[in-house]
Amino acid sequence: MSRVYNFSAGPAVLPEEVLKEAAAEMLDYNGTGMSVMEMSHRSAAFQDIIDTAEKDLRELMNIPSNYKVLFLQGGASQQFAMIPMNLKKNGVADYIVTGQWAKKAYQEASKYLTANKIASSEDKTFSYIPDCSDLEISDNADYVYICENNTIYGTKYKTLPNTKGKTLVSDVSSCFLSEPVDVSKYGIIYGGVQKNIGPAGVVISIIREDLIPTEELKDVPTMLQFKTHADANSLYNTPPAYGIYICGKVFKWIKNMGGLEAMKKHNEEKAAILYNFLDESNLFKGTVVKEDRSLMNVPFITGDKDLDAKFVAEAKKAGLENLKGHRTVGGMRASIYNAMPTEGVKALVEFMKDFEAKNA
Repeated sequence: MSRVYNFSAGPAVLPEEVLKEAAAEMLDYNGTGMSVMEMSHRSAAFQDIIDTAEKDLRELMNIPSNYKVLFLQGGASQQFAMIPMNLKKNGVADYIVTGQWAKKAYQEASKYLTANKIASSEDKTFSYIPDCSDLEISDNADYVYICENNTIYGTKYKTLPNTKGKTLVSDVSSCFLSEPVDVSKYGIIYGGVQKNIGPAGVVISIIREDLIPTEELKDVPTMLQFKTHADANSLYNTPPAYGIYICGKVFKWIKNMGGLEAMKKHNEEKAAILYNFLDESNLFKGTVVKEDRSLMNVPFITGDKDLDAKFVAEAKKAGLENLKGHRTVGGMRASIYNAMPTEGVKALVEFMKDFEAKNA
C-alpha cells in the first residue's frame, strides 16, 4: 500500500526521509550492531545521540546559553502540574485561556496555587485570540501562561502578550519549530513533540536557568522537579530514548531544509493554498477569524453534520486520512505540520473542489 496524506493532529506525519533513515538503522545503529531501541541510555552511543540532538535544537532555535534544554516524559499534560509546582514563589499565576489545553493547564494549576483567568476566548468557542496588549496582570504573579497555537481550534498568537515584566510560559506543542522564535522572550517554552517533531512520548522544555529551583522542593515528587532533570541533563532515569533519537533526526532534516526561516515560508505557502480555497468556497468555511489563523491546524465546516461525515468518509477512501474535526468544533480539521508536503495540501484542495461540485 502506498503512503497516505495524514492530516492527523498528533501523533502526526513525520518526514519520509527520517522514517527511511530510521528504518535503515533499525537493526544496526551506526555500527553498534543493535537498534537504538535496545541500547543502554548510559552508553556512549546514546550520549552522542542526545548531545547532538540538543546541540542541533540550540542552533535551530538560537537558544541562549542561560536556558536548559530538557527532554522529558509525561506529555504536555504533566507540565500543566510541573510548571506551577516548580515556579510557585508567591503562589499566584495568570492564565490566558484560548482553548482546551490552556483551560486544562489553568484547572491543573488551580490545585497548586491561585490561578487567575485574566482573558479567555471561550465566549466564541475559542475562535479568536483575545487582545493581550494591556491585560490586568497580577502584581504578584509568578508567571503568565499561554498555549501559543491551539490545535483543536486552529488559532495562533501572532503577537505575544504584554506580561508587564512577568515571566511568560508557553505551550508550543503544535507550532514547535514551525517558524523562528525569540526564546529570550519566554521563561519556559515547551511542547509535546508528537505533532511537529517526533513520535509520542517526549516533551521538550526549554527553561531559563534562574527559574529552576536551586534547592530540592520538599513537597514535590522527585520526578516532577525541574532540578532533578536539569542536574542530570535529562538522564536522571531512562529517558524516551528512541523518541529522542527520532527528534534528533527531525532537527537535522529541518536544518537541511534551510532552518526555521525556510520552514516558516514553506508553512505559509502551504496554508495559503488551503485558506485561499476556503475563503472562495461556497460550501466549506473556516471557523477562525482571519487574523488569528494557525499555519498548523485548519478547522473547517460545511454547516451540515451529515455532509461533514460524508466528506470525511470519502476523503479517507481517497487517501486523505484523519480529517475529522475535534468533537468540540465538529466538521473537519487539516493539520498541516512541517512534514506535510505541499502536494498533500494541493491534493486535499482538489478533493474539496470535486466534493463541492458534486454536493453543492
